[in-house]
Amino acid sequence: FETASEPLGILVAASLIWAVGFYDDVRDISAPAKIAGIVLAGSVLSFAGVGLFILRIPWLDVFVLSSDWSALLTVVWVLVLTNAINLIDGLDGLAGGVLMITLFALLILGSTILDMPTTLFIALWLGGIMAFLYFNTYPARIFMGDVGALSFGATLAVIGLLYGKIIAVAIIGGVFILEFATSAIQMFGKRYLGRRLLPLSPFHLFLQSVGWEEPKVVTRAWLAGIVLAIFGLWLAFL
Repeated sequence: FETASEPLGILVAASLIWAVGFYDDVRDISAPAKIAGIVLAGSVLSFAGVGLFILRIPWLDVFVLSSDWSALLTVVWVLVLTNAINLIDGLDGLAGGVLMITLFALLILGSTILDMPTTLFIALWLGGIMAFLYFNTYPARIFMGDVGALSFGATLAVIGLLYGKIIAVAIIGGVFILEFATSAIQMFGKRYLGRRLLPLSPFHLFLQSVGWEEPKVVTRAWLAGIVLAIFGLWLAFL
């Protein structure tokens, strides 16, 4: 970390996310309250200097963001990834497997940019996810819960910010982004148009509704995650 405020900000933000997830597991909280907690955590990160300050868009240009845009996009980034893993955590082995593939790609990315502290953290996290996945595959014997899903999503968002390769990380975690996008589209339709824009959301529920069995959905998601991880790494190395 470049400044002393960064690790403190990450610790405070992680504690906020953990508290939101834990409380939601013990006693359900409303969606606005959950979103407010995540937005607060993202704001803490931005204030502590962990944010999206430079946006590199492949084949286009590098954009230096103003402080206002940086804070806004940092909060949106944290909100999207934190909710994405929580949304995909609905089938045995789905969230854990896709996260494992994502972490493998981020481990490779971190080793190439010589960010050893973050790379070591990802390696330890990856080991924990693999052990968890052994018991979480179909039929699952243990579950991630909101406290795990929200915390993992926020941590993934922070790693993307620290690496400074948001576009590449978004593609590597494209399965998570798809789950969030389908849910966001559905919520927008219900709230502002008064009708469903999609047959069902998030996307893995739609696949089940058309006849895909749970193991088939999970394995296809893993395969999609591998393809996206390879493409995202290629993009990051440009």
